[in-house]
Amino acid sequence: MPKLPKEFIDRRRRIPMREQPPAERVKNFDEVALGYSEEEAISEAKRCLHCDAPMCIEGCSVGIDIPAFVKKIAEGNFEEAIRIIKEKNNLPAICGRVCPQESQCEKKCILGMKWKPLAIGRLERFAADHEKDGVRPEVTPNGRKVAVVGSGPAGLTAAADLARMGYAVTIFEALHKPGGVLVYGIPEFRLPKAIVEKEVEYVKSLGVEIRLNHVVGKTITIDELFDAGYEAVFVGSGAGLPSFMHIPGENLNGVYSANEFLTRVNLMRAFRFPEYDTPIKRGRNVAVVGGGNVAMDAARTAKRLGAEHVYLIYRRGEEEMPARREEVEHAKEEGIEFRLLMNPTRIIGDEQRNVKAIECICMELGEPDETGRRAPVCKPGSETTMDVDTVIIAIGTSPNPLIAKATPGLRTGKHGVLEVEPYTFKTSREGVFAGGDIVSGAATVISAMGQAKEAAKAIDEYIKNK
Repeated sequence: MPKLPKEFIDRRRRIPMREQPPAERVKNFDEVALGYSEEEAISEAKRCLHCDAPMCIEGCSVGIDIPAFVKKIAEGNFEEAIRIIKEKNNLPAICGRVCPQESQCEKKCILGMKWKPLAIGRLERFAADHEKDGVRPEVTPNGRKVAVVGSGPAGLTAAADLARMGYAVTIFEALHKPGGVLVYGIPEFRLPKAIVEKEVEYVKSLGVEIRLNHVVGKTITIDELFDAGYEAVFVGSGAGLPSFMHIPGENLNGVYSANEFLTRVNLMRAFRFPEYDTPIKRGRNVAVVGGGNVAMDAARTAKRLGAEHVYLIYRRGEEEMPARREEVEHAKEEGIEFRLLMNPTRIIGDEQRNVKAIECICMELGEPDETGRRAPVCKPGSETTMDVDTVIIAIGTSPNPLIAKATPGLRTGKHGVLEVEPYTFKTSREGVFAGGDIVSGAATVISAMGQAKEAAKAIDEYIKNK
């Protein structure tokens, strides 16, 4: 066999990322994925083919020049890599952890046609985590003011882009901490809050002011923002209103929406009670209803809180689950017990109205519905009961109607989302733009950021042409 050249690159082998072992990580809330070392990142970056027409960029909602930053990592120039990323993405440490790269940029990677695609998300995370001096573009103020509602991924992105254009931007956040779903929805073991704080500080360093405990629509209205001299308003307040199944027993003690459960644990630190005065029920047998990322987060959180059994109840099969494959595999490794092709019909309580069981009916898959997934159909007479003391409903969210109700002329569509024009993200109200989950319904961090970037461009054009 001929001797391989010294600089031979084995493009067949994707460099795995080190993780906490499952038996250890279920006992703590530390981050599961441990990131690449410098050597691992350089080796992975060298797998890139540097295509003449890189399709990976097309798969990125914010348009990062992926081959360029990957090339810099391969050369060991990590500061230049993060500079390239931040030309398009203001939140790279977050996106590198929680974005579904496998269905976006990595899905377009040519390497994936034959082997494993380049680990673009992991390399983005590496570059962000290894930033030393901090990339700060020069900002020239233009004397114009823009208000942003919400400090989640959409709000932070719009605010940062507008600040870089020279606008004086103020974010109005309802909660006592900035970050939106990044701090209340995503668990510490997937996205450490120190990472979110670092990204928020970067946005603030661009000159963005963040006013906390301001509920737009109640504390202050959009009309009052215009009266205060803001020339445009971007609404990125997300979709924080939980959905329920409307079955008997949903009002029993021990039933949570995933939103409340995760907010108590993530934002209000209930997992460190009584150090943090936010109690939460620590169930021994917990049922989580749903098949998305939020359901996986809730199930894995319940396990870390000490549950002996956590049952994930989903009315379709595993192939139809909208959750990321990585999250599904992590949940399985951690002992989450999947109960597929089952759907709850009622929650059963005891004499004190505490949850004691959940009744489900078996399902089978019929013809595809409007989403392209095969629709679940009940199998009559197949009801079964499971003994549980806690039920967490994780079947989706919709926008809170507060802003729409408090803003005359702001039109909404199905499930309360704001109606916007394509590409510009203008709402029906003059000077008001919107993006993220309040427009699309619950979606991904990176899609919210992509919409916010387009909205920021449209706001700039709107103000300049007033």
